[in-house]
Amino acid sequence: MVSGCSPGLPYSGPMSWRALVATRADDTVRTDVEVLEDDALPPGAVTVDVEWSAVNYKDAMVTVPGNRVARRSPLVPGVDLAGVVAASDDASLPAGSPVLVHGYDLGVDHHGGFAERARVPAEWVVPLPEGLSTRSAAAIGTAGFTAVLSMEKLRRAGVEPRSGPVLVTGASGGVGSMAVAALAGQGYEVVASTGKAEEHDYLRRLGAADVIDRAALATAGGRVLWGERWAGAVDCVGGDTLTGVVRSLRYGGAVAASGLTAGTELPLTVYPFIVRGVGLLGVDSVQTPIAERRRVWASMSAALPGPAVDAMVAGEVGLEALPGILADVLAARVRGRVLVRPASS
Repeated sequence: MVSGCSPGLPYSGPMSWRALVATRADDTVRTDVEVLEDDALPPGAVTVDVEWSAVNYKDAMVTVPGNRVARRSPLVPGVDLAGVVAASDDASLPAGSPVLVHGYDLGVDHHGGFAERARVPAEWVVPLPEGLSTRSAAAIGTAGFTAVLSMEKLRRAGVEPRSGPVLVTGASGGVGSMAVAALAGQGYEVVASTGKAEEHDYLRRLGAADVIDRAALATAGGRVLWGERWAGAVDCVGGDTLTGVVRSLRYGGAVAASGLTAGTELPLTVYPFIVRGVGLLGVDSVQTPIAERRRVWASMSAALPGPAVDAMVAGEVGLEALPGILADVLAARVRGRVLVRPASS
């Protein structure tokens, strides 16, 4: 930070701070590191000195011309942030409190975590659970939260470790990596699907019992049902991949779906749902009510232990390196989690 109070101390006046700003300009989106003042902060009851953020696919989409993710310009992206409360109008979130924020409009219609400073509504804030640092909270972030929500939905649908193998698609990505680790840690037999042969060892280290090529899930024309393979699945891809997953679920199985990188179309018949009684469970991590969000985070250390999370961190970058990293995410050249430390130069 350029001036003002130190992180964790009561807010003492206007500050200047650095942020990555995405600005639409004709048919392009420009991303620049800028120095902003506190009057650039959006409305909110809680001001946070951001210590860590993380890179997500949605953050990369903000940089694509014509995208429908960013709903304002200029915008500070970053759908995850973790740090220390610098000022607060909410007595339950006093200055000095470590917190995390993700979801809602953060990083899409409200300045997000790719900045040294943020201001958000109190009802978006999760007090940092015991046992987590701000770095580990950012590493887990939206990806880990989505993975754990997916696992919980499968359990409520009756998919238990004893039910049989559980497939994770897009397994080398952020949500996929977290899902592999979380499921394996709870005793599930996890089969990871990826199109990257070089990531097989990485996925086995996270706990995958087997790794298959994503081509094995390609839709076969004319077949409404495939052989029964999976007791459940966490799908981070969508499109034809999700179609293949649904067609190959065991009787009474279920898939928790949160991704659409392979497309939004789902060329299916009703046969899997009626003949095999399978379930398609939508997973939304954006509008999860704050009470539910805080409940899930309270159990996060058990679901995703520190060593497992650390194994997914591919690197740490400052704001200046972010444009290149976001391009790599769009080109599927990033595995696991890349952390952002806004205050690093």
